[in-house]
Amino acid sequence: MSIKAVCVLVGSVKGTLNFKQDAIGSCTVTGEVSGLIPGKHGFHIHEYGDLTNGCTSSGGHFNPFKQIHGAPEDDIRHVGDLGNITADSSGVATVNITDRMISLTGEHSIIGRAVVVHAGEDDLGKGGHEDSKTTGHAGGRLSCGVIGINHL
Repeated sequence: MSIKAVCVLVGSVKGTLNFKQDAIGSCTVTGEVSGLIPGKHGFHIHEYGDLTNGCTSSGGHFNPFKQIHGAPEDDIRHVGDLGNITADSSGVATVNITDRMISLTGEHSIIGRAVVVHAGEDDLGKGGHEDSKTTGHAGGRLSCGVIGINHL
């Protein structure tokens, strides 16, 4: 039996993201994000679902194992490092990511945490910038939403 969750991004950049965890543990994120500038945008799970001060209060990338920032395919990375989504010429990004580290259950569940879409491209920890190993040098936070259990 699979477990499902949903996240609604609101504001000028908006979208709906669906999460589905399968029996072997992989979690798939699908959906669409609109209102973006064409190109790549950092896409992360952040520590908190606290949006009382907008996306700023969502904390840093979800990183329960205290690792450095990396690419989704890296063994050493934040759990919340999901790389980039790419907006087309209309500013729409279609999301279809399967990840082995995020989970909808257990001690390190992402339920109740926030998805954040960033203004710039995530350099996946390889850009050589001062913040590459912590944030991927992805820039400001454009939009966010809290991940919640889906009733369907």
